[in-house]
Amino acid sequence: MTDAFFVPTDEGFRATEHARGPWDPDALHGGPPAALMGRAIEQVSGIEDAIVARFTVEILRPIPMGHLRVSGRVVRPGRSVELSEAELSDDRGPVALARAWRIRTDQLGDEADLPDDPPPPPPEAGAVAPFFALPWDVGYHTSIEAISVGGAAAFDELGPATMWLRARYPLLPDEPLSPLGRVLIAADSGNGISASLPLDRWMFINPDLTVSLHRYPVGEWVCLDARTISGAHGVGLATTRIADLDGHIGRGAQSLLIAPR
Repeated sequence: MTDAFFVPTDEGFRATEHARGPWDPDALHGGPPAALMGRAIEQVSGIEDAIVARFTVEILRPIPMGHLRVSGRVVRPGRSVELSEAELSDDRGPVALARAWRIRTDQLGDEADLPDDPPPPPPEAGAVAPFFALPWDVGYHTSIEAISVGGAAAFDELGPATMWLRARYPLLPDEPLSPLGRVLIAADSGNGISASLPLDRWMFINPDLTVSLHRYPVGEWVCLDARTISGAHGVGLATTRIADLDGHIGRGAQSLLIAPR
């Protein structure tokens, strides 16, 4: 088995078992495909010294295991602000679309208004957060390290949770995982770590993911401080405070389809 979430092919990329999601053995977790589209967006950028300040992915249908193609393009070029998009597709057509605003960076010095909330407890202050039981042995649940430092201490515990996540593998073989990629692989788990309904009786699937950042993470660990609201009409919302070891870096949001199993 290749120790990466995807491997390059002549036609694009092939998903490995490490990217398999928790709902269907033939479908991917949303994090690795989001990171693959983020990589495509970063590759087409025309601005140096910029970060993706807002990234939104729309998941059009379950992203299948197997061969995928990804393309990126700049929609609105600029010297300081740039809008780009990426499309992920299989033989049937598009499976996900992403759009991102990249904004050039600068040094504000003493004029910067930085978040004053303290950083979350470091990973060494917590304990391993067990994933809920799955009938397959390899997948996203075995491809990340998860450490609980507050709230729900496992993926099958209900309620708000604060967890550190770290990818065990790169997105592609022999290519370091970018800071944006580390955030996107982790951020799609906000609804998973803060489930508000029992997993054995309910599904809560997100058709989208939005991540807004004011800086990229430093180091391999990304912290999600997440809460899920389950509405009375079968629609939910997961919101996530995203941090690294130095403190707050951004926020994530996921709309949720809630349905009985």
